[in-house]
Amino acid sequence: MRPPSLTVLIRGSALLVALAAVAATLLDGLHERGAALAFGLLVLLGELTRWTGEGVREAAPLGAAGALSYALLGEDAGRPTHHGPLQAVAVVLAVSLLGSVPHIARGHRRVPDHLARRTLTVAFAAVCFQPLCAGGTFRAGGGSAHALLLLALLVLTVLCDAVLGAALAHCRTRWPFGPLLREELRGLPGVGSAVCATGAVMALAVAVVGLWALPVFSLPLLLTQLSFRRYAAVRTTYRQTMASLARATEVAGYTPAGHARRVAALSRAVGRDLGLAEPELTVLEYAALMHDIGQLSLVDPVPAGATSGLPAEEQRRIALLGGAVVRQTGVDAAVAVVVERQADPYPDQPPAARIVRAVNAYEEKSRDAGPGGALAALEALRLATAGDYAPDVVESLARVLSRDCLTLPATG
Repeated sequence: MRPPSLTVLIRGSALLVALAAVAATLLDGLHERGAALAFGLLVLLGELTRWTGEGVREAAPLGAAGALSYALLGEDAGRPTHHGPLQAVAVVLAVSLLGSVPHIARGHRRVPDHLARRTLTVAFAAVCFQPLCAGGTFRAGGGSAHALLLLALLVLTVLCDAVLGAALAHCRTRWPFGPLLREELRGLPGVGSAVCATGAVMALAVAVVGLWALPVFSLPLLLTQLSFRRYAAVRTTYRQTMASLARATEVAGYTPAGHARRVAALSRAVGRDLGLAEPELTVLEYAALMHDIGQLSLVDPVPAGATSGLPAEEQRRIALLGGAVVRQTGVDAAVAVVVERQADPYPDQPPAARIVRAVNAYEEKSRDAGPGGALAALEALRLATAGDYAPDVVESLARVLSRDCLTLPATG
């Protein structure tokens, strides 16, 4: 019998926690309805304004902060609360489901993973905090002890959330878990720390002044979320502009249609497999899109735009011409460096240039080899790793292609 996938286990665990939370809340009744309504509206607002673009680590920071704050709520204007961890999960889940309806209607497929991650993270924080609070641990400690205990709980919560996020991404994309977890952890000092700090501060503020603290402390994060949406939209437009520039060689007849996009997509997948960080992946993607731009400076086009078979000096000349063109576009200088050095001997190349060189050669060789071209191209790259292509990049390319359901020869 085939073992259940990690996605099934995570979603199943979240479903069991959700059912237990809803059943307990229905049987026991809703405690502190005003607080539940206030925090529910805050999470709902965060979910409705959630960004659903690609490459977004925390799509709903306001919703995440509100959910975490409700899980860490122990008092309301000096009065102890009694909602407990199960009610915290039930309220957050209910409003998250409601806020996900528009995203489901627009066909976004990651909603179940988002809800499972939110449910388990809130459950972890609430189960750790609420019993301690009910037992008087926080009120009795006070001062620095309270702060240190809360800080430790926040650290454990974000680590739990990072592991869940990496596990779900691993199951969805089949990329290695280690690099995905490192990418999640790299993002914690940014938006992750803002979410944790806002959630903790809101819980502490409500404990002192009551629910009026929620709009005061949530407004900055809401504005940040809206600004982030605009930034993400600008970044998407920028990527589309880069893709349009890359098509110049196709429109001019220097390279086959779709070549730059295929090289960029496969290069990014190889970069992820090798554990490159998100900023490095962005530079890699842009460089892969622009890797053939130097051919526009040639008087006589290269047949089929296949530069991998040219003499080394001619490849370097085209690469330097391409780097000069990229520098004129105002793109990040790191992209121009990768374009310029894609034809250098691989021991002297930066990692992104090694990837672009190998993936471009694979794409050209597999395109020209006809049936079975993918296998023949990969084998040709493996035979050339002694001088032309980095062995670790070629084997990473093989792993990526294997995950795409291609039958590949075993590594020698």
